[in-house]
Amino acid sequence: MDNSVPKTPKFYTHWLVWMLIPLTLGLAISLLIPRPTIGMIQLNDAIYHQSAQELIKQIIFAGQTPEIRSVVLVLNSPGGTVSDTESVYMELAKLRQKKPVITVIESMAASGGYYLAAGTDYIFAKPSSSVGNIGVIGYLPSSPEIMEETYSTGPYKLWGAPRDRYVREIEMLKNGFLQAVLLGRGDRLKIDNEQILSGEIWAGSEAVRLGLVDELGGHSQAYEKAAAMSKISHYLVVDLRNLAGLPDPSSDTYFYQTENGIITGYPKKAGIYHLFVPDYGGLQ
Repeated sequence: MDNSVPKTPKFYTHWLVWMLIPLTLGLAISLLIPRPTIGMIQLNDAIYHQSAQELIKQIIFAGQTPEIRSVVLVLNSPGGTVSDTESVYMELAKLRQKKPVITVIESMAASGGYYLAAGTDYIFAKPSSSVGNIGVIGYLPSSPEIMEETYSTGPYKLWGAPRDRYVREIEMLKNGFLQAVLLGRGDRLKIDNEQILSGEIWAGSEAVRLGLVDELGGHSQAYEKAAAMSKISHYLVVDLRNLAGLPDPSSDTYFYQTENGIITGYPKKAGIYHLFVPDYGGLQ
């Protein structure tokens, strides 16, 4: 005869409650812990004062936000001014000291656009992406001349510099660009300095062969690489533009527009540029 006391439904209820308490607490704690995040920064423009400042603001935000564990830089740019390109490049270098930065090239990363890509940890491109055009372009100053209605205190007050010094400055900037590429790509490069500085544009598949790009791929591959390099999983991907407090991109163009409304590849202002300038039907 079994004299044991049968287990009542009340016993099972208490047992179930004690099992659910740690599960509930664990779920609540997990909801309080922010998920690791990959920040996305997009550049779909030339690099000039406004676009550079917007990039810098997002880069600084990413560096100061612990939940953002790595950054994917999405590039579609022909480049831009030398000083603005260098400003963004230096901020990327500071960010890379804290977190991995991966580039994915969309249609183009030419000249200053590639300058930025070379300053990141890993580069993806599409097979048809336009990559390269490494170098410097600038408008030579006019030769000094006497202007009867204008008085200046020096022969180069109106022109800024003699032409030969201007050319030397461009050569110096060219060598700085080369050093940025050599530093960023290192022994992955399969071409010599002369070919790097030839100004050529290569398709993404050829850029991989030459060591200018690491791998063919798009956004998903870039996110996976960023997650692996920052050792995270179950991550979120967020666009940093709105999080950094920036408005929607402006529709204003940085390039010169003809009377017929054709947007050329030439900037509105004279200067020295890391910029790819395409042929617009002889407009140059």
